[in-house]
Amino acid sequence: MTGHPTQPPHPDATPGNTPEPATPGQGTPTPTPGQGPATPPEATAPPAPDNRPTPANALQPAATTPPAGTGTPAQQPAPGRPHTTGATPGPAAGTPAPGTATPPPPAAAGPGTPTPTPGQGKGKAATSTALGPAQLWARARGLLLALAVLLVAAVALAGLQAGDHHGRLDPRSADRDGSRALARLLEERGVTTRVVTNAEEAAAAAGPRTTLLVTDPDLLGAPQRSAIRSAIDLSGGRTLLVAPTATALAELAPAVHTKGFARRRDLDPACPLPTATTAGRAGTGDGLRYATDLPGATGCYPSDGHPTLLVLPGTTRGGDTVLLGSDQPLLNRHLAEEGNASLALQLLGSRPELVWYLPTLADMPADGPAQDKSLLELVPSGWYWALLQLFAAAALAALWRARRLGPLVTEDLPVAIRASETTEGRARLYRKAAARDRAADVLRAAARERLAALAGVPPAQAHDPAVLTAAVSARLPEPPDAATGRDVTTLLFGPTPADDAALVALADHLDALEREVRTS
Repeated sequence: MTGHPTQPPHPDATPGNTPEPATPGQGTPTPTPGQGPATPPEATAPPAPDNRPTPANALQPAATTPPAGTGTPAQQPAPGRPHTTGATPGPAAGTPAPGTATPPPPAAAGPGTPTPTPGQGKGKAATSTALGPAQLWARARGLLLALAVLLVAAVALAGLQAGDHHGRLDPRSADRDGSRALARLLEERGVTTRVVTNAEEAAAAAGPRTTLLVTDPDLLGAPQRSAIRSAIDLSGGRTLLVAPTATALAELAPAVHTKGFARRRDLDPACPLPTATTAGRAGTGDGLRYATDLPGATGCYPSDGHPTLLVLPGTTRGGDTVLLGSDQPLLNRHLAEEGNASLALQLLGSRPELVWYLPTLADMPADGPAQDKSLLELVPSGWYWALLQLFAAAALAALWRARRLGPLVTEDLPVAIRASETTEGRARLYRKAAARDRAADVLRAAARERLAALAGVPPAQAHDPAVLTAAVSARLPEPPDAATGRDVTTLLFGPTPADDAALVALADHLDALEREVRTS
């Protein structure tokens, strides 16, 4: 068995008091029975044997004798070690006592390990409340996905419906209010349909072999009506006006005037016109009725004695003008009802060419008075009623959410807050706002009320300088002295402190004054 390296004996050692040989890691206590192995200190190389004499004051392992009255269990000598008699050496300085957890040795500083700066403590890791890119994306991805779906759906719907939606009575529209079905039937019968959106172009295209269809005569301005009137008088063909009112009739058909609306939609021909007798019952009653005293005019499909279809003779040979009080027979949704298809085909297919005039807003600038309207005049009347309703709703909401007029209702606080915390919080607010004047007023007011109660001054006169100062001065054991800060008038009714130190001094003097009055 290999023994532990030992140091040479001390010169002053006696045979009866031989020091215990030093073991690796000197200063470490020997484990006692029942105690776990001591944590080894940092590994150090054992000292080499030295035969030179050791000075008398050389440093040796210190042997600590336990205090009197403290029992230490006897240690069993380890195998291979000499038994030590006398006092048991205690743990060296800096070594934890037996029975306590030994902290792990500090790790050796390796390369790359930051060295703490002197005077710098261990700071906490900075906590940031800013959202990172991943958190922002997690919060916003739902909204962005919904917006993307709505955008794609809107684009898809617009693309699918762009070719079918043109407007009411449009021969290119397959909607319920379009006229594509009628245009297809006319095309099958050899009628060529031409769509125009300008009055001058429509008048130029009119002729003996054409039928000019005006879908909305009331939308025309004075120049447009004049152009269409010229086509009626000079073309020698047929002109069909759909549901014209008195505004359009004044220039396009002066001899005709309206008689209100029909009460029934489907009407019988009740006239000798071959077109009407061939078609039979048709849906011309859902519109205007007309009356005229023009010789040669033929009225059909009457409602209460006034026709809804009126044919006027033209000024040129072979020409005529047809007034149709309702557009129902021309629409896709009503074309297959009753005799609407037959009536529409005969009215529009009597000539080989059909000019389908769709008045638009782009054709309106030629009308001068239409440009004189202001922005408010262009707003529909329904918007004003809508705004009035919004204002009424806002007023009701304001009354609903306004402050209630009535007695205050006490409610229990959800959390009980100590008075000291409230006082400290208010003091911090005063300090943050540098409100020394307010803080001094609060301190003095509270001191005056307490001193008034101690001096027998009524509460109503607690803030009267003359009454309170005299009463408090009478209770003092010594006369007031301004030099020592015991000037009662200055303390209770003085000016605002100049700085925080003066404010603290004021609080101390007020406490001292109240204490003297209370103990007097």
